[in-house]
Amino acid sequence: MRVVVQRATSGKVIVGDEIIGEIKEGLVLLVGVTHDDSEKDIEFLVNKIPNLRVFEDEEGKMNRSLIDIGGEILSISQFTLYGDCRKGRRPNFMNAAKPEHAEMIYNLFNGRLMESGIHVETGEFGALMDVQLNNHGPVTLVLDTAE
Repeated sequence: MRVVVQRATSGKVIVGDEIIGEIKEGLVLLVGVTHDDSEKDIEFLVNKIPNLRVFEDEEGKMNRSLIDIGGEILSISQFTLYGDCRKGRRPNFMNAAKPEHAEMIYNLFNGRLMESGIHVETGEFGALMDVQLNNHGPVTLVLDTAE
């Protein structure tokens, strides 16, 4: 799995004219799934992401986690994270999981985050979405379970 983690003061996802997910302070996650991702990858990310110390403490240092601040997560599926642009001008998405597998892994990932007590809002798998966020810092990290 590949996840782009962005620290945000707010975020929302819109499908058509409807806001379907919205958070205040927390993390916006762009979540990509590849063919062989499994519950092992999910567990690694569910343990890692909420505990990343990317929020500032009283001294302005990144010492606090999502759990520490009581933040929320906006999770958006994004197969384009597995786009390969090395050849030609059109990205190759052969490394992105088939939709059935990707949706199952994405839903399981979100469910495990929710089970851990975190408020999670999501986009709509496979939909054309507009994602808006206020990336604070900016702070953006990329986690890849294959690395």
